[in-house]
Amino acid sequence: MMHFCLRPRFIAVLVAGCAILPATALDLERARDIYGPCAACHGEFGAGGKKGEYPRVAGQLPKYLEQQLKAFQSQRRVNLPMYPYTKERELPDEDMKLVSAYLAQIELPTRPPVFKESDDALTRLLAMEKVMIIPRAEGNIDHGKLIYDKGCAACHGKSGKGRGMFPMLVGQYTSYLRKQIDAYLKADRPHDEDSASEGVLYSLQARDIQDVLAYLTAIQEVQP
Repeated sequence: MMHFCLRPRFIAVLVAGCAILPATALDLERARDIYGPCAACHGEFGAGGKKGEYPRVAGQLPKYLEQQLKAFQSQRRVNLPMYPYTKERELPDEDMKLVSAYLAQIELPTRPPVFKESDDALTRLLAMEKVMIIPRAEGNIDHGKLIYDKGCAACHGKSGKGRGMFPMLVGQYTSYLRKQIDAYLKADRPHDEDSASEGVLYSLQARDIQDVLAYLTAIQEVQP
């Protein structure tokens, strides 16, 4: 469902299609260098795998990203492909904070851009590669909204953008979310707030979960 906080003096600016922080606060070149090996799976813009085999990390909350990187490093969250990239000698705490801040600033639009007649083919192609629209999931959207508002919004936010250490859910691959839900329910992935047999997920039926997933795909279009 992926702790660091940006200082108040940070002022966001727009560079190369993603909002970033000033050079004095965020070393963009180094952040991209750290992220380089990750792009093989998570994509150049952090959009993840087309089929959800790798999660979207772009726009995810920095606290959550750093928290998960630490969990991979300590193997509290077991993921063998991630372990080589998060060992302390490969990814120290400072680098975790930097790459988390970098990824958090990337915005992936949910609508195709409006092009000018003067825009060449390469400009159009690059812009379209950043557009991320998750296919609508089947389910009862109205019922999913009721379930989400009652049991999920307090942590993940009313619009699904996440809050603090709780991840953004909207704009994430449905197949990936479903896989993580199954991992929580089987206690294969530790939940940061609940024990292995408590929490909202354990009170939901399969239909409820599917409806929530349908709702999340229905509201993505209102996101930036």
